[in-house]
Amino acid sequence: MKYDSNGALLATEIPGLPAPHRGKVRDIYDLGDSLLFIATDRISAFDCVMPNGIPDKGRVLTSMSLFWFEFLSWMPNHLLCWDAADFPASLKSVAKDLAGRSMIVKKAKTIPLECIVRGYLIGSGWKDYQKTGKVCGISLPAGYQQAQKLAEPLFTPSTKADSGHDENISFETACKVVGKERAEKISGYTLRIYKEAAAHAEKCGIILADTKFEFGDFNGEIILIDEVLTPDSSRFWPKSEYRIGCSPPSLDKQFVRDYLEGLDWDKTPPAPELPQEIVMKTRDKYLSALKSLSGKTLS
Repeated sequence: MKYDSNGALLATEIPGLPAPHRGKVRDIYDLGDSLLFIATDRISAFDCVMPNGIPDKGRVLTSMSLFWFEFLSWMPNHLLCWDAADFPASLKSVAKDLAGRSMIVKKAKTIPLECIVRGYLIGSGWKDYQKTGKVCGISLPAGYQQAQKLAEPLFTPSTKADSGHDENISFETACKVVGKERAEKISGYTLRIYKEAAAHAEKCGIILADTKFEFGDFNGEIILIDEVLTPDSSRFWPKSEYRIGCSPPSLDKQFVRDYLEGLDWDKTPPAPELPQEIVMKTRDKYLSALKSLSGKTLS
């Protein structure tokens, strides 16, 4: 296992298992009939992985995903086991490192769409609207301001890239990629999940501005996979600090993006190391999101 000077887990190696597939955040091991998902403490921005991590970030992502899987019990998901004490004997030697940041999941076939839903006009959607009056090809009425709530949430899918940039696509293109019936089902699931999660978040004093999901095919059934409604995949705004016309303070990865935007960096590798102050403030934001939305803290 590779940790940085703050104790953030950057990479994993498990004796006796083949090398994992390393995503931007997750290390994924093939266990034969299932997969081991490990949420490291790596953090990426602008499709680049930072050289240092955010301590406990992977544990926050895992804890939040587990909360939402239970909250959204009507939607089938890929979770099989989350307690490292119940993992196979082949993982016992690293059980302490895996505890709280890993799941054994079903071996689903990933459906190649990033399922993005936008409830507020912010980020790339706001930039798109300013230039074209549209968001990902969807026309909107004139007069919207930055961070304003949309009349209805928008399903704005993109292609799913293992590396490099995802590309926004129209719903019609999504139908061509995965089939019309499947695209319609996924759109329906995405919007329903968003609306239910946003209503819960509002009760907790949090605005869920936008988020993204991934789905997989498991024995012909569409299931929710990967992480769900975490600070890595969502924008969370404290209601008390929300204002229309500006980018609100957030409890998510946007804090890191905002810091990086102020640097003389061209957003290509190698990424700059994050200062200690940014690292610890980001950790605090992730922990705050976990506590506010789930009532949980890290043991």
